[in-house]
Amino acid sequence: MQIDRIVTERLVLRRARTDDLAAMHEVLSDPRAMLYWSTPPHQNLDETRAWLDSMIADPPDERDDFIVEHDGRAIGKAGCWRLPEIGFILHPDYWGRGLAREALSAVVPRLFERFPIQAITADVDPRNLACLALLKGLGFEETGRAARTWLVGETWCDSIYLALSRPGSG
Repeated sequence: MQIDRIVTERLVLRRARTDDLAAMHEVLSDPRAMLYWSTPPHQNLDETRAWLDSMIADPPDERDDFIVEHDGRAIGKAGCWRLPEIGFILHPDYWGRGLAREALSAVVPRLFERFPIQAITADVDPRNLACLALLKGLGFEETGRAARTWLVGETWCDSIYLALSRPGSG
């Protein structure tokens, strides 16, 4: 069963809608938010519209991705764009408040409830120390490293791979 809405103490996680365009463009065009993302900052609304349209259109058996709302405003996204890899991004104005941890703490159990996956994975730029600390704090463990895995703009980036095993599987 697809869950369309998750409510936490401070957040609402819900499916993407076309009216999220402006708010998500604020996130995806911000160089600080996109510093360790797999693409450069979005240069125009058309880039963000294509990203949002794909998020809306993704088959529900291949993804479980949510827009993150705080006080009624879309501030980012959290979930699996393609199973079993988790990803998240928040507007920098909301960093340092524990909101990413709160969002992921709500999403992770639902991924294991909804899908027969043995682990949730993550691919993190080694320079993204905050992301690595957050995921490790949630129980993710490093499974490997690779060099020059992502060409973002004109810069090659490396990867640290992490995984969180299904509870009770190991």
